[in-house]
Amino acid sequence: MPVVLKLNDLMADRGISLNDLAEKVGITNVNLSRIKTGKIKAVRFSTLGMLCEVLQCQPGDILAYVPEGQSEKSESASEDEGPLDA
Repeated sequence: MPVVLKLNDLMADRGISLNDLAEKVGITNVNLSRIKTGKIKAVRFSTLGMLCEVLQCQPGDILAYVPEGQSEKSESASEDEGPLDA
């Protein structure tokens, strides 16, 4: 998929744990973990907005476009497995 998530790297840069971020954003650890690993097909704008508020970043800091055929190994994303209801 051309859009990948960089949340794992951003969390590491900010020094925030999955549990702390999930609590501050108001979503479950399971749903945040799915976002962090890229195992989602969608993310609500409200969730993206809360992530940006808590992490003090812009959506472009969390999302990246990688054209088809280019390596995603440098990104922190995996194949999509299902929708996110957060």
